[in-house]
Amino acid sequence: MKQKTVLKACAFICAVLLSVATANAGAGHDHAEHGHDHSAHVEKSSEHARTERAGGSSHDEHGEHEHGEHGHKHVEKKAGPNGGRLVTSAEPHFEFLATPERFVQITFVGRDEAVVPVAEQSISLIGGARSAPVKLEFVKKEGRLISTKALPDMKNMPIVLQIQATPDSKKVREKFYLNLSNCGSCSYKKYACVCGH
Repeated sequence: MKQKTVLKACAFICAVLLSVATANAGAGHDHAEHGHDHSAHVEKSSEHARTERAGGSSHDEHGEHEHGEHGHKHVEKKAGPNGGRLVTSAEPHFEFLATPERFVQITFVGRDEAVVPVAEQSISLIGGARSAPVKLEFVKKEGRLISTKALPDMKNMPIVLQIQATPDSKKVREKFYLNLSNCGSCSYKKYACVCGH
């Protein structure tokens, strides 16, 4: 009687273990059979982690920048066709230029950096002291946009531009400091400096 009970218990345990093993085998499918090679992914992740710890990066395979042994590689900065700040956050790109009389001149440029006459683009600007900001509107003049009034007499001021390519397109915002001091390293004003400081 005891022997039968022990045998039944063993058979029951074996059946449970077999069903668990079968269930796990069904759930744990073969990734290679389905075209998934996780070993390559794990290897890439490990390589990326090793590179990051060593101070470099393997981002270049994703089209991003690469960290070299001396830091980042930077894209060369360019000034606009008249020596102003080249703004690339909008299409087409444009040059922001503060004239000697402190008016703002906007010149649109194509991908080949040739001047493109203004079409339906519109721009507004808020700048000057935060306690008394000045808003500038623009009018078309000789294929460019020119502000209707001058900027305040300040050497360094925050600028917020709102650019709209067409009347029904989304507005793009661009913020920077308009520093009208001369750069000590290049021939441009600091707001248009191409030195990469």
